Amino acid sequence: MRQSSIARRTLLGACAAAAFSVALPATAQNAAQFPNKPVRIINPFPVGGGPDGLSRLVAEKLSRMWGQPVTVENRPGGNGFIAIDAWKRGAKDGTDLLLLDNVHLTAYPYLFKKLPYDAAKDFDTLLPLFRTHFFFTVPVNSPYKTVGDLIADAKANPGKLNYGSWSIGNPVHLGSELFKSMTGTQMEHVIFKETSQLYTSVSTGDIQFALGSAATAGPLYRAGKLRLLAYAGPKRSTDYPDVPTVAESGGPKDFAVMGWNAIAVPPGLPAGVADKIRADILQALSGQDVADRFKTFGYEPFPVTRAQFNEFVKEDSRNIGQVIRKANISID
Repeated sequence: MRQSSIARRTLLGACAAAAFSVALPATAQNAAQFPNKPVRIINPFPVGGGPDGLSRLVAEKLSRMWGQPVTVENRPGGNGFIAIDAWKRGAKDGTDLLLLDNVHLTAYPYLFKKLPYDAAKDFDTLLPLFRTHFFFTVPVNSPYKTVGDLIADAKANPGKLNYGSWSIGNPVHLGSELFKSMTGTQMEHVIFKETSQLYTSVSTGDIQFALGSAATAGPLYRAGKLRLLAYAGPKRSTDYPDVPTVAESGGPKDFAVMGWNAIAVPPGLPAGVADKIRADILQALSGQDVADRFKTFGYEPFPVTRAQFNEFVKEDSRNIGQVIRKANISID
């Protein structure tokens, strides 16, 4: 009886060892052969604009690297939920990638009582594609010469100043709410349907200011219809070195407003496959043509390890959650 039991355990152990020895080469082989079919990048943004253009440039490069078609599939609308749902119903082997905006991971979990996804469990965010900081934009004939002037006027006239954004919960809205909180001011939020309407209204003086990126507010700035009052980043922008930081312009120290996009894969993807996708996207982002595209849209590289990015997302989410709770903002 005891010998039979020992034999069975020995046989089971041998089978397990054999299975393990086969599994390792199989995982490595899968990673080496990935992808063996066409790949989609599912995109929550409409055709055109910075994130879409950059994702298409990356897709072209990956297609050449991988010897497989890599297409960008735009699924705009519904706060990005349409794209996320399509991706969740798609392939789980890494051939369906998802482009996410920072609000999907950091703001929406606090803004919606019920989300059609779990931000902490449904995505494995491999890497950020870029980041962008925002400017305080005002009309060219604005009486505000500094952020300090804006704060002084807001304190002298509580609730009479307006700022704009294009929705509830976007970085411009939440960044402006953070500004109000840090300066102890009261201002009204005006929502516009489109970014073009928003910054046109700033240029005509219909609203006092709006946060804007080089991509969204840049065209009117270059046309001489907007003035950049300050840069909401930790240091001056290398592309706009004459624009002071918020702190240099009399605003709160360490005030920053940033947007970013990231690529996600399904959780549980074999480590070798996930690492390959990340490494190849990083290679695609390293070219001069991408650097030129970054400059056009005011994007910055976001060089972090996978672990560092995951920690950054958690911290960013906590900070944004505090802003949302303090301002009592909700969508549903």
